[in-house]
Amino acid sequence: MSYWIGVLTVTGIYLIAILGVSILTGFTGLFSMGHAGFMAIGAYTSALIVKIFHVPVPVGIVFGGLAAMIVGFLIGYPTLKLKGDYFVIATLGIGESVKLLVENLTITGGARGLSGVIGWTNVWNVWGMVIIVVILLVNFLNSKYGRNCIALREDELAASSVGIDIVKYKMLGMCISCVLCGLSGALLAHYMRFLHTTMFTMAISNLLIVTVILGGCGSLTGTIISALVLVPLPEFLRIESGQAWRMVIYGLLVVIVIICRPSGLMGTNEFRISSVKKSFKRIVSRGKVNG
Repeated sequence: MSYWIGVLTVTGIYLIAILGVSILTGFTGLFSMGHAGFMAIGAYTSALIVKIFHVPVPVGIVFGGLAAMIVGFLIGYPTLKLKGDYFVIATLGIGESVKLLVENLTITGGARGLSGVIGWTNVWNVWGMVIIVVILLVNFLNSKYGRNCIALREDELAASSVGIDIVKYKMLGMCISCVLCGLSGALLAHYMRFLHTTMFTMAISNLLIVTVILGGCGSLTGTIISALVLVPLPEFLRIESGQAWRMVIYGLLVVIVIICRPSGLMGTNEFRISSVKKSFKRIVSRGKVNG
């Protein structure tokens, strides 16, 4: 049971980062391939602040999120002016640069990794934070700021023509995305109690972006459902007879979903109680007609 609680905890940790990428990619329309780097910034910042200055772990986690946001802001100003593939290449370079920087700094433990990280994260505080993040993001997306970000995703030129500040709202999406990835990385650090650059490779960035795409760009509900399936899926595929094939099966399942649902599981739709009631009434009415 403790093993599956651990899987649930890690799933919640990555879900926070995936929600951050969803804001940037799904709702603002900026495709990023380097957000594992911001997870690394949050993780190492929190671990080092707690270890060196002996502050409470929650304070370190907050600083981890803020550090990722500040770096995202400083990097975002020049890179957000790039469009299309150029922005993707820039974010990929940022992720790899952070990884190489951490590997060559003495304070981070270099290639040996950082040990002795204070433990704190558990399933309760992780999922408590997930609930808080989801509530905040729902309110953000229903506000003027969230609607302006969505307008950028749909058509930048049209959004600009009605007075929306393109750079401002791109930067807003970038900062929200980075702070959530930083918080996710900090929670991971205080759960694993050890940090190494192999925990923040391009494969992690790929997982974040693929999960958002499969869930549906523009759907928080789809992102959450996709994360709850894709993040723990490799653990469910740990079958003795097929252990060596589990990642092949994982990739095959992802391809099947992309082929069958190119817009993602939910597209741009969200789960709402009113929609469920309407669907139920429609089914009931059809049953009466057929009867």
